[in-house]
Amino acid sequence: MRILLVNDDGIHSEGIHVLAKMLEKDHEIIIVAPEEQRSAQSQAITISKSLIVKEIELEGIKSKAYSVSGTPADCVRIALDKLIEGPVDLVISGINMGLNAGMDILYSGTVSAAIEANIYNLPAMALSAEWIDGKIDYYLAAEYGKDILEKSKEDLVNNNIILSINTPYLEEEKVKGIKVCKIGGVVYDYYLMEDNGNKGEKVLKLQGRKDTEFEEDTDRFYLSQGYVTITPLHYDLTNFNLLKKVESWI
Repeated sequence: MRILLVNDDGIHSEGIHVLAKMLEKDHEIIIVAPEEQRSAQSQAITISKSLIVKEIELEGIKSKAYSVSGTPADCVRIALDKLIEGPVDLVISGINMGLNAGMDILYSGTVSAAIEANIYNLPAMALSAEWIDGKIDYYLAAEYGKDILEKSKEDLVNNNIILSINTPYLEEEKVKGIKVCKIGGVVYDYYLMEDNGNKGEKVLKLQGRKDTEFEEDTDRFYLSQGYVTITPLHYDLTNFNLLKKVESWI
């Protein structure tokens, strides 16, 4: 397969390097990623300034690689519109440093890059690995991502599917299996507000997240139980159940 590899952690992140080295053994890979960390960019694109694209060499990786001074969505658009000649079969985004579960997918640059690919009528996968106390296993995520790709590639390509895949931070033999499930609920961020003494200005610093219970049968729940999760996504935000209702108001 001919695969475009993107991410939001930047062209020099370990996650994209691990994934590239594994995939290029069996597939043609083109890497296009932000020149630096661009997490939590969601579907943002750059419209007010020019973008800089550089072809670079990545140590231990034979595939062509380009850095872009923009967002993950920019990388997908530029790759498909300007950098890659000929067809692309699939876009893979990741491996993200940290889970993209529950409503975090709305903010995730990793998932949004996969969705951007789907807007171009291409199937896509977003891979994310759990980060705990500074530790993460990109190799586990890469192995599961490759295995799921091999099992699903025919359906992925034929149906333009988006898959969001998350792996827990566990030894491989302790992973209980794979669960296909819906996304979990909202996890609220916690901000600390300080007075900086400058004409009443307040400074807000993100301090962490408020603890919430996981709803059963969701990605957050199954990840907490030691499963790899797969959630199929789509970008059409239309509430089809309300179309007729809203029409009746007019």
